[in-house]
Amino acid sequence: MRAEYKVVRWRKFEPPDPQSLRRILTDEGYGVYQWSDRPGTAYGVHQHSSHQCHWIISGTLELQVEGVGAVTLNPGDRDFMPAGTYHSARVIGNQPVVYLIGEK
Repeated sequence: MRAEYKVVRWRKFEPPDPQSLRRILTDEGYGVYQWSDRPGTAYGVHQHSSHQCHWIISGTLELQVEGVGAVTLNPGDRDFMPAGTYHSARVIGNQPVVYLIGEK
């Protein structure tokens, strides 16, 4: 059975802390790196050979995920994207998006 794409929304009052998020991802077995994209940046449809998790620190990222549709990730939101999932992404709004990417 193939894993499904999933989103977990940030429900805390305080903003996300990158060091804490990195520690959680590492504890979950992900290799982690930080990424940033400027407003207007867009990535065409693609897939990855590894499972990925995108955890938004600041800004807003919109993904178009195969079989799911449009998903908007705001600060603190994270997703779980199974390997081989076709998707595209773009930064929305007028501020850069900064996020952690976990891979395994």
